[in-house]
Amino acid sequence: MIQAESISKEFKIKNGINTVLENVNLSVFKGEKIGIIGANGSGKTTLIRILAGIMPPDSGKIKKQMSVSWPVGYVGGFQNNITGVDNIKFISKIYGADYKTILSFVRSFSDLDEFLDEPLHIYSSGMKARLNFSLMIAIDFDCYLIDELLNVGDADFRTKCNVEIFKKRQDKAIIIASHNDQIIKRYCTKAYVIFNNTLCPFNNTEDALKFYRGTLKNNEIDLNPRQKAKREAKILSEFGVKE
Repeated sequence: MIQAESISKEFKIKNGINTVLENVNLSVFKGEKIGIIGANGSGKTTLIRILAGIMPPDSGKIKKQMSVSWPVGYVGGFQNNITGVDNIKFISKIYGADYKTILSFVRSFSDLDEFLDEPLHIYSSGMKARLNFSLMIAIDFDCYLIDELLNVGDADFRTKCNVEIFKKRQDKAIIIASHNDQIIKRYCTKAYVIFNNTLCPFNNTEDALKFYRGTLKNNEIDLNPRQKAKREAKILSEFGVKE
């Protein structure tokens, strides 16, 4: 299980403090497919990075009883001045994985061929993404984190990625942060909506998407704070969500 307890995160901005997440609670169990829905800038990526351990929360705790991947597409752990092979060796050691087994899989899956023996600073962004994804699935985590899309490489490679994540690893937990209806409907069985800097839980994706599309995006009207609070409470109660 992965459990986020009372997670909060703020960022300093030019005109003060921007609260991105406040008192966020989330539990993820083995095999669950969970969607995190929110508009751009709502805090989806921040939450995914906190769950991955890339970014610390300002307050709250993350408890993990499962191994958790880095987010798909995140290349912050790579070293540009060493080769792809050396990066594989370095990351395999960090995660306690067998280097030779991991290297064999990445060579076969990534289609990077001789470029694995070249330093990463000559890689294109697409090549880095291929290396990133191939290495991530080679290590075999209990839970995979996906921020938006599996937008890696050409159409054939993306098809291979989807097969690896969603078909061959059906027993794994997956957390997908997105505002794309089709992705959430296709891959998730339950969802949370980021609302007022926290997470509102829904037992099915249809209700979550209806709440996000119909009430959050289409009811952005000017109200005084009291009216706004009353409207938001009514919206939440209609979906059985308590503040």
